[in-house]
Amino acid sequence: MSFLTILAFAGAMFLLAVTPGPGVFATVSRALASGFTNAAILVVGIILGDIVYLLMAIFGLKSIAMYMGEFFIFVKYIGGVYLIYLGYKILTSKQSSTNIKAKSELSWKKNFLTGLLITLSNPKVILFYLGFLPTFVNLNSLKVFDILIIVSITIFVIACVLLSYAYSASGAKKLFKSKSAQKKMDIAAGSVMITAGGVLILKA
Repeated sequence: MSFLTILAFAGAMFLLAVTPGPGVFATVSRALASGFTNAAILVVGIILGDIVYLLMAIFGLKSIAMYMGEFFIFVKYIGGVYLIYLGYKILTSKQSSTNIKAKSELSWKKNFLTGLLITLSNPKVILFYLGFLPTFVNLNSLKVFDILIIVSITIFVIACVLLSYAYSASGAKKLFKSKSAQKKMDIAAGSVMITAGGVLILKA
């Protein structure tokens, strides 16, 4: 891959990653409700799911992904319902999310798996990569070094974008110290999480 191709690919990935979707909504909601660290763990899960589908696209495993897709149609609805449930729990919690932060920080596995589920529950991601990558590279002639570059750029760009969303949301949370303000932040976080679940279910 040439330097210009790398720049073009990184720029395109940035534009795609910054576009609001279930991953962005879930990241912002988690940051508002539980802080930056929990949101960052969720982002790791999202990125891992993207890399799984990216590699499947690179190695021509479309048929496997589509076969898995029949199962993930069910998983997608489970994931969407789960995100809506998390949003509901945030909305109806009698405790401020600040008071339950210590407890939520222990559930890193839950945050990671939620992020992973958000991506893996949408097998059409591999179709996106199959249509997107050939714009920049020839999938039939990729070398190991090229694959490493593509994967590295994807990880870096998605991480930068989602962590920026998380940092901004967690920073906004810190500005509001009163109980009433914290409650409003919880309402915002719960609403965003429910939106993420709805988008995940309804997204074609």
